[in-house]
Amino acid sequence: MNLGKIGVWRRRQDGSHDLAELEALGFTAFWVGSSPSLAQAREFLEHSSTLTVATGILNVWQHEAADVAAQHAELVRDFPDRLLLGIGVGHPEATAEYQTPLAEMRAFFDGLDAAPHPVPKDQRIAAALGPKMLDLVAERSLGAHPYFVPPEHTRLAREQLGSAALIATEVAVVVETDDAKARAAARAYAKLYLGASNYRRNLKRLGYTDADIDDGGSDRLIDVVVPHGSAEAIAEAVRAHFDAGADHVCVQPVGHGGAPMADYRALAAALL
Repeated sequence: MNLGKIGVWRRRQDGSHDLAELEALGFTAFWVGSSPSLAQAREFLEHSSTLTVATGILNVWQHEAADVAAQHAELVRDFPDRLLLGIGVGHPEATAEYQTPLAEMRAFFDGLDAAPHPVPKDQRIAAALGPKMLDLVAERSLGAHPYFVPPEHTRLAREQLGSAALIATEVAVVVETDDAKARAAARAYAKLYLGASNYRRNLKRLGYTDADIDDGGSDRLIDVVVPHGSAEAIAEAVRAHFDAGADHVCVQPVGHGGAPMADYRALAAALL
């Protein structure tokens, strides 16, 4: 499959109506967010012709591995070389069953391998933040799909994993040159993640403090995790992830609705 360098990350609820234009702009991948099932991913494959469609991410607590493997095999038959299965454990605040995430992820990989139609290692990727999860997903899949991270995380992940593993990083951005408006939009988006224990732990591993994380996030944290400004300024922030070792970045424009075509067009002109 052709994941390419620059993709788009979007909540599945915001639809597939403009995928043909995203393809024409030059984006090579589309990450279907908000814990999609593979059945929900089909719509995005049907409404595009060249995009690699990735689930970002299918929540392993909500699905049986054997069922996912069967659905994956069906989609791959219908849409060869265009589906990347992204899986993950989500975060504790959103998942009642959340108890032993590393063991659950390992068991899910085992289930994908043991299914009658196994999901090949090179057709799956997994969300990972901490060192143990990074090691596991690099061993059992293409690599890691980090979310809500600064370039420091990308650099440390690359140092830990070496050159073989794929790192496909999500970067939320605000295409807005008014700093006050941009930071307000970034904080509205970041509120959920700044309150989630796994994201807080990850930021603290990187040297950020409670003072950076609490009360909407400090400017220094918000500006590096959710970069804002002109499309050209955002392109520099995206390049910082590539310089740190990312293979692929999927941008998620926030602040202008769920499917902001003006933002996509501006970002394509600056990035592609």
